[in-house]
Amino acid sequence: MKLSWRQRLQAYAGLMRIDRPIGTLLLLWPTYWGLWIAAGGTPPLTLFLLFTLGTWLMRSAGCVINDYFDRDFDRQVARTRHRPLASGKISPREALVLFVILCLLAAALLPFFNRLVFYLALIAVAISAAYPLFKRFTHLPQAFLGLAFSFGIPMAFAAVQDRVPALAWYLMLANACWVIAYDTAYAMADRPDDLRAGIRSTAILFGRFDWLAILLLEIVMLLILAAIGHTLRLSWPYWFSLLGAAGLFLYQQSLLDGDRDRAFRAFLHNNWVGLWIFWGLVASLGHA
Repeated sequence: MKLSWRQRLQAYAGLMRIDRPIGTLLLLWPTYWGLWIAAGGTPPLTLFLLFTLGTWLMRSAGCVINDYFDRDFDRQVARTRHRPLASGKISPREALVLFVILCLLAAALLPFFNRLVFYLALIAVAISAAYPLFKRFTHLPQAFLGLAFSFGIPMAFAAVQDRVPALAWYLMLANACWVIAYDTAYAMADRPDDLRAGIRSTAILFGRFDWLAILLLEIVMLLILAAIGHTLRLSWPYWFSLLGAAGLFLYQQSLLDGDRDRAFRAFLHNNWVGLWIFWGLVASLGHA
């Protein structure tokens, strides 16, 4: 497929999901949670900028490698068949080159961090690269994505405190529950196509109880966050944000009625959950 330079740049941007920042935002919110808690409410500006840029680069790299492995599946799914790799606008070789470039750019940030962050970053890259393979042999790829989308939390603690305390792992567990919940809603939008293509997901595993599984995961997330708030003796804005998050989850439940478009809207709506909890943390830690 012959493309002009402008069309090729647009295809690369689409492969990196520059036009769809929701994935980056869902990665950034828990990373910011960890950064603010680890720093007691006043994280260094340098770390804030480094984590923001690093998260964007690694999310872009993750999208590229995911589309590389899933290009044959994507052609069979209505929502993804027009992606640059699936549609043939970009070759697999070009995608791998772009993935390497993005990883190298992210690696260029590592000298600004301590050694512990460096080791955790290596694990994070390995997890991100392996994630697309899990949907081929397990119905729980969302659990592995929960791990991948939560690794910014221990990295944030490591960057600030040069250690990863137990609190960081509890926060990571809460976020992993949230990721599994919202990515199940995401998978619900693709379930008919995934069944035909032979792709596995928690939406297929949970079946008609998908809404209940999502609800239970969200409850566990909120309970862990409440325990963290109690441990840190956070003030009222944090508790108000958890109450607001619970209300947002109830609204999302109203969208999980079997309609594919509404399920995808429920997934997108989780950006507001992450932002709301972040606001509560910032206000509470600043209020302390």
